[in-house]
Amino acid sequence: MAPAMSGTLGASSVAALRPCAGRRAQPAASSVAPRGSGAVRCSRGVRWEAERGRGRLFRVRCDAAVAEKPTEEEATGEEFEYQAEVSRLMDLIVHSLYSHKEVFLRELVSNASDALDKLRFLGVTDSSLLADGGELEIRIKPDPDAGTITITDTGVGMTKDELKDCLGTIAQSGTSKFLKALKENKDLGSDNGLIGQFGVGFYSAFLVAEKVVVSTKSPKSDKQYVWEAVADSSSYVIKEETDPEKMLTRGTQITLFLRPDDKYEFADPSRIQGLVKNYSQFVSFPIYTWQEKSRTVEVEGEEETKEGEEATEGEKQKKKKTITEKYWDWELANETKPIWMRNPKEIEKTEYNEFYKKTFNEFLDPLAHTHFTTEGEVEFRSVLYVPGMAPLSNEEIMNPKTKNIRLYVKRVFISDDFDGELFPRYLSFVKGVVDSNDLPLNVSREILQESRIVRIMRKRLVRKTFDMIEEIAEKEDKEDYKKFWESFGKFIKLGCIEDTGNHKRLAPLLRFYSSKNEADAISLDQYVENMPESQKAIYYIATDSLQSAKTAPFLEKLVQKDIEVLYLVEPIDEVAIQNLQTYKEKKFVDISKEDLELGDEEEENKETKQEFTLLCDWVKQQLGDKVAKVQISKRLSSSPCVLVSGKFGWSANMERLMKAQTLGDTSSLEFMRGRRIFEINPDHPIIKDLNAACKNEPESTEAKRAVELLYEAALISSGYTPESPAELGGKIYEMMAIALGGRWGRSDTGEAEATGEASLVADSSEDTVTEVIEPSEVRPESDPWRD
Repeated sequence: MAPAMSGTLGASSVAALRPCAGRRAQPAASSVAPRGSGAVRCSRGVRWEAERGRGRLFRVRCDAAVAEKPTEEEATGEEFEYQAEVSRLMDLIVHSLYSHKEVFLRELVSNASDALDKLRFLGVTDSSLLADGGELEIRIKPDPDAGTITITDTGVGMTKDELKDCLGTIAQSGTSKFLKALKENKDLGSDNGLIGQFGVGFYSAFLVAEKVVVSTKSPKSDKQYVWEAVADSSSYVIKEETDPEKMLTRGTQITLFLRPDDKYEFADPSRIQGLVKNYSQFVSFPIYTWQEKSRTVEVEGEEETKEGEEATEGEKQKKKKTITEKYWDWELANETKPIWMRNPKEIEKTEYNEFYKKTFNEFLDPLAHTHFTTEGEVEFRSVLYVPGMAPLSNEEIMNPKTKNIRLYVKRVFISDDFDGELFPRYLSFVKGVVDSNDLPLNVSREILQESRIVRIMRKRLVRKTFDMIEEIAEKEDKEDYKKFWESFGKFIKLGCIEDTGNHKRLAPLLRFYSSKNEADAISLDQYVENMPESQKAIYYIATDSLQSAKTAPFLEKLVQKDIEVLYLVEPIDEVAIQNLQTYKEKKFVDISKEDLELGDEEEENKETKQEFTLLCDWVKQQLGDKVAKVQISKRLSSSPCVLVSGKFGWSANMERLMKAQTLGDTSSLEFMRGRRIFEINPDHPIIKDLNAACKNEPESTEAKRAVELLYEAALISSGYTPESPAELGGKIYEMMAIALGGRWGRSDTGEAEATGEASLVADSSEDTVTEVIEPSEVRPESDPWRD
């Protein structure tokens, strides 16, 4: 019911009301409320009602007339089918679904494989279907001269009705209908090897073809039919084949008349063979391509007579010679079998290695492999490999799009261009194949859609990869893991940064050099086993090289106490360890930072601390804002001083790395650099001398210069970069001049004596007569200027 309008109007307002359109004009009062009726109904179904209220007011109500009770048809609504503009739909399918033109061959070969599979299934109950037609195979013949590609299969073929149903109906998948029929017929069962799914793969032929001709013969029919269609057309033609030379025993033949732009690329036999090897290498039926070959043959030729000799034809001797002739013949393109479809127990290691080399064009055997099948919620088969060496190109390192994982759906290659969907970036070095029957692909079969199934697959692939790497690490022969770590150690460290969920599996795989193992890297498990009971943390130092780590002053007290320290010498090491934080409830501690606790250290001697308190304050006064504070060191034994970083700031190594970043933010350096603490060794002679200087002569210029030089030296030995290297060099030269002055007998008058000697030589040179030596008149015989 339409909403009603009601309101209260005065007499003047009532007079303004007019009768409904289409009626003869009447007095205003009667049009609103005729006497005796109380209501007026217009011809258009609008009913006006008016009743007198108090005084001169009227109440007016307008109701729209509607059906009192809607019919059942009006209540439910009328159903309509979607309509489509066929030419526009075909244009979208051809030009919008696929990113690369070359996939047309993959789609057509997959259709041919499905036709062969259907015939094989139907032949189980009706062997007569397989009686004629030869072997189940696919043949592809490109013709560069004519600009055509012919794809022939000996499969099930199609009748006229099936042609209209399958090729004439867009998005109608004959394979899907066949699978549905198989599942309904329990005697035949169901098959997961059939590839078709969406019903649009055939139309990818128009990516490269301006005309497509399909000639097909079904065992169910005695007639052979031809289906023809032109690109950018909304219609097709079906006719009966009458040419005896074009008759087929059984199956389907598709001829593509290539576009002028694509003729030279896709009519090339070598190009076609390459596409078959890439996309359809593991189709279960043999695929033959028409290829040009060469062979050596012997032919008879006349023997050449010697010069001056004549011979009759009868006397001429026949001589055979070898020539190379070219010919065309069929060549099997998919000879490599899908090894992942076989039982792992029946496959030798050499077969795995051979498959790896052929599939990924490698020349070294892999370090390890794993072959597994997962069932349940997600079913897929996979063979994964750890390569024998790292990538030669720097572009492939840490690149998620390395094309190392080849995805197959029912043995048909789909893609190797992934951006972390199946493997995380730090495992991008792993190579292998993954084959699944129920992956969530888009229609073009090029994009793996994000879904729960993909996440489950990724999780299982990562877990199997870790199992494979752990097997290498647990081998008695440690050389294999040493090779692995040298090639892919950076990848594992990157995983510690990016994958916090797998820290427990990544940490045991790490290897580092240490203060007790400088020749061979050790694992964290080995470090923890060698720890004394009193040690509560795992100590490390990050530097730019192994040599600088060995000689760092931070190590002195720890080495003296026989505490092992890990050397982090690669740029990624420190970040990886900081992301781990702990290992087996042991914290990682950077020995180059403040508040270092060594566990069993004795309480400091209060007298020593009090004795050097004045020196610490005096040194802090000389250095000013360069350091946050000066204190007695717990980590030094032979060095006079060291510069340690704050607990929450960057270490010297991290500061060096951040400064070297191409896109680094210099404004954050001051903020993240943190404070620096200057620690002194009270047992060192230099510190004792400075302690005496601050007590006896605190304003001494030499003492102040010594403090400045000591700070600069600590800056370098602790891994920092001096702000002014030239200024530091000047201070060192000055101190050397003071230290070396007069040590080897140099006198203060040496400069004057040198000046006197120079003047004496000048005076004596005036009295000396210059002797002129004439050139020799004797000329050797070899002189070219001799007369």
